Amino acid sequence: MLRELHIKNVAVIDEVSVEFGRGFNVLTGETGAGKSILIDSINMALGARSSRDLIRVGEEKAVVDTVFEVEDDATRAELEELGVEVEDGSVFMNRTITADGRSICRINGRPTPLSVVRDAGRLLLNIHGQHDNHALLNPKLHLDFVDSYGGLSEIKDKYRAVYKAVRDIERELDELTRGEAEKAQRADMLRFQIEEIDAAKLKDGEEEELESRRKYLDNIGKIAGAASEAYENLYSGDDRQRSAYDLISAALKSIGEAAEFDPELEKRYEELSDILVELEESAHDLKDTADNADFDPNEINSIEERINLIYGLKRKYGSGIAEILEYGERARAELEKIENSDEHMARLSAELEEKKTKLRAAAAELSEKRGSCGAYLAERVNEQLRELDMNVVFEVGIQPKTNSDGEAVYDAQGAEDIEFMISANPNEPMKPLAKIASGGEMSRIMLALKSVFADSDRVETLIFDEIDTGISGRAAQRVAEKLKSLSEKRQTLCITHLAQIASMADSHYLIEKNVDGERAFTKVTQLEENERVRELARIIGGVKVTDLTLKSAREMLNMAHHGEHLI
Repeated sequence: MLRELHIKNVAVIDEVSVEFGRGFNVLTGETGAGKSILIDSINMALGARSSRDLIRVGEEKAVVDTVFEVEDDATRAELEELGVEVEDGSVFMNRTITADGRSICRINGRPTPLSVVRDAGRLLLNIHGQHDNHALLNPKLHLDFVDSYGGLSEIKDKYRAVYKAVRDIERELDELTRGEAEKAQRADMLRFQIEEIDAAKLKDGEEEELESRRKYLDNIGKIAGAASEAYENLYSGDDRQRSAYDLISAALKSIGEAAEFDPELEKRYEELSDILVELEESAHDLKDTADNADFDPNEINSIEERINLIYGLKRKYGSGIAEILEYGERARAELEKIENSDEHMARLSAELEEKKTKLRAAAAELSEKRGSCGAYLAERVNEQLRELDMNVVFEVGIQPKTNSDGEAVYDAQGAEDIEFMISANPNEPMKPLAKIASGGEMSRIMLALKSVFADSDRVETLIFDEIDTGISGRAAQRVAEKLKSLSEKRQTLCITHLAQIASMADSHYLIEKNVDGERAFTKVTQLEENERVRELARIIGGVKVTDLTLKSAREMLNMAHHGEHLI
């Protein structure tokens, strides 16, 4: 349950601290005093979308602190799965919004992602207000109400998995059967591309080899001249200049005459002898290079044609030979798929029928559960409506989805539509809730639904924000009694403008706005007995509190204390 709430610098609230009790907590006050700001602040602490516009004018940040007592073991376990530790039976949640737009969330003093704060908040507290009426009036959401109440998530997930499998196969079959002419054209194109790539007989590294050979042929004259000149300088020489071979030979002869007398010279002699042998081999290799530097002009033409062929294929299929060959393999696989599409379609069709059989079975199971759950929900809601003094009949209308031929239709939600129906008067036909319910009726129907859902919902704190709109008199009393009854199972907080509801509270808080100079301040006070009488008198009589309204207020409060009904 929500034990403590501390708000600082939120809208007109300077700083407020409230300790809530068990049971039924009521908040009252003049319009504009700041009651809705308390709800906005609680929402803010629990991770709702918030704006820096909430920060009190002139301040740098807004802060909301909440302390929850967690008594339910299952809730405690779910919180711990989220990474939220329940320390000494409590959870502390803080939200700070700064003027520069930053939002900081903490749980038990530790920074916490906003998504975790929201998930934890949903386990701890539910807020119900007039916006919930819009959900009740939206038939698209009624199915979710029934599924949630019946705990059908596992069965629904099972159905959705089969439904997705069916849709995936249907989409693939649709792609295979769509545009036979287009497939034929695509197959012809793929065959041409495959033949063109195969005919080229490409090899990895071929392009580099061709470029290297072309470069050699382009410079063959230069190569032959350089090799011939090097040969002459190293070995053959001429009348004007002796070769390197001749000079080294002469050097060896000179050293050889004295080498036997000096070990160092002998070592040099051996080294030069080795060099002379290597030089002679290199010289003859250079001569071979010069003598063989001849080429067939047709080879250059052939290389150019081959390079141009590869360039053309690169423009079509990839930046290199490896990519061209890879494209060819992909084209071959696609062509094979097209050519074998009939066989593939037959397999898919058989698989589709198998999945559809499973889909029908899963849908039937889900429909049966929804039917039982819807009937039980309607029975429970009607019990609550009778206790709220409503002479109406509530029904969960379940309509199978069908096409124009009367055949069953399945979508991601199942095989039926669900809409809440109501008969406002005896013997009148059932009609959609949205078409006949007044504002006051909607408030009581919503309260009836929330009362029913509370039995299956482990959330320990419920907040009702002015759900008494549009009701008065006897209906207001019944709503008050229902809220009081609900508070025996869950801590209940209610913002109200009705004395009948306020008188039933276990704890009554007054929200007041005062102006000091040019700034407004909101404060929250827990009322004692006499203060409660005066506040009830104000609600009954308006601005002027008379002895008569005070007497009526005290009588109303006494009767509420003793469990007596005013009507």
